[in-house]
Amino acid sequence: MNLQKIEDQVLHLPKEERAHLIQRLVLSLESPSEEELKSDWLLEAKRRAAELDNGTVQAVSGEDVMRKARTLVK
Repeated sequence: MNLQKIEDQVLHLPKEERAHLIQRLVLSLESPSEEELKSDWLLEAKRRAAELDNGTVQAVSGEDVMRKARTLVK
């Protein structure tokens, strides 16, 4: 099926279905590549490490985090 046929069919869809399709297409364009994700996570890890190193934030133990999370879920 070529692009022109797809376009013709899509333009005959109800408005709500076209809007849903548009949203899915836009999201597919905005999805970062695996390399971009790795790079972003590495930058985030370095930023957080720097915050710990310079004392901007204090570390919280995993046990404390889990205890607070369980309390919130109850």
